[in-house]
Amino acid sequence: MGNVISLPFKILRTTLNFYGGLYYYLFGAGRTSPYTLLDPSSSSSDSSSSDTATAAATTIPSYLRPNPQNDTPSTILFKRHARIHLFTLSSAFYLYPRPHYRKGSYRDDILDNFRNVAIPGTGIPLSLIVTSRFLALGFVLTANPVICFISALHLWLKTNFQSSISDEYATRLLAPDDWFSYWRLNCRIVGLHSLLNDHPPGYDMENKWTFLSEGERLGVPVSPTLKTPGLVVKHRNEEGGLGIYFYRNATVGGDWIIQERIQNSDWVAGLLPVNAPLSTFRVITMSRASIDLGTIDQATKEDIVALSCVFRAGREGADTDHSSILFDVDTTTGLLRGGTTNAHWYKLGPWQMILPGIGIGCPWRSTHGYTHHPDGNIPITGKVVPDIKDMLNLVEESHLRLCPDVPFVGWDVVLSSDPKLPVCLLEVNLSCNFFRGSFDKEIYLDFIDDALVKLQHQRLSADEEGKIFKVKTT
Repeated sequence: MGNVISLPFKILRTTLNFYGGLYYYLFGAGRTSPYTLLDPSSSSSDSSSSDTATAAATTIPSYLRPNPQNDTPSTILFKRHARIHLFTLSSAFYLYPRPHYRKGSYRDDILDNFRNVAIPGTGIPLSLIVTSRFLALGFVLTANPVICFISALHLWLKTNFQSSISDEYATRLLAPDDWFSYWRLNCRIVGLHSLLNDHPPGYDMENKWTFLSEGERLGVPVSPTLKTPGLVVKHRNEEGGLGIYFYRNATVGGDWIIQERIQNSDWVAGLLPVNAPLSTFRVITMSRASIDLGTIDQATKEDIVALSCVFRAGREGADTDHSSILFDVDTTTGLLRGGTTNAHWYKLGPWQMILPGIGIGCPWRSTHGYTHHPDGNIPITGKVVPDIKDMLNLVEESHLRLCPDVPFVGWDVVLSSDPKLPVCLLEVNLSCNFFRGSFDKEIYLDFIDDALVKLQHQRLSADEEGKIFKVKTT
């Protein structure tokens, strides 16, 4: 009975903490003060911590300040995550009109990336919500808390009233740990980093042709390309000048990368139905060398860490592994764990609103409940990825060679049937997501904390000098 009575007060307190923290970093002292490290176990790469930073720390709301004497380790981690979330969420509105490394503005980039993404059960593309900064802010302030509460209530019902509504609401609102929120957190860090460092050259790697040509030049095992100047494709039955297409190769300045189709290795193929697509491993690496680009020439392999690995088991009949079951991989042993999906975030249309979340229409959640590939009932969980250490070492070395000046890189790694190139890299994604993979949250938040110390210092310097950011030209 006591829990029922206290629930509204806990929900109200969490909601007020959210509004207070967001205001603090949007308009309050947090916007104009240095970002300081509050966890005594953390260390900053930035030496600008001073009396000013110490004074700034005293203005941070108490619910975001860890208390090592009273807080449990999980509470300290939660507060760090909440502070990072609120700081970077407010920073998104700073980034909104400013140049993005692959678009004219951050707004343009999220408009493109949100076209096919919807909060599960709504069917409404999120691109409609982010058309303007004010509309997006209104959504964050009004709809977001409501959605978080519904999510907490839904989990309570799904667990037969065993979960805590107030705890789940606090997680969803203050320190969200779903794949979408981690994706957006990574994107905000990358957006700030590329902007405040004037788009370091490593960001050019997101261009597929730049990545392949630079990788080949530096001896990185990238997917091979054909050198023919062009390609002609004809339909076998069309005539009269119809059904014929010409493709000019990027090797001679064209827009098309021409490659032979890569086939899955026998080991990978054994986990898939017969007509499955090329199925890759998504590995996320981070670079501590990216924090201070003044010392980038001193970067070493020890600065690069592989955070996570996911096997994307492509679905039967699909062209690519964008349609797949996502099996988490233990980065220490290579053990394939349970599989899941994030497909419910890509279901658009008003019919998705018909009784969602209860077995009819679009599901609201997914768990790592797959042990077999659903197309053929092929066992996957419990298998061990061969030479996982070599795979992780490859992407760490490649991050160091190609783009140590970029915080996060998502690598698409192929185990192929070609004995001359048994492992190769298809492409990189710099505004990357973990694809539901597990990772060491403390290492991840340590890195982001240290990066934000430097980034906020750079932002305050840019504010002081009235810096005008320019769109990167190619």
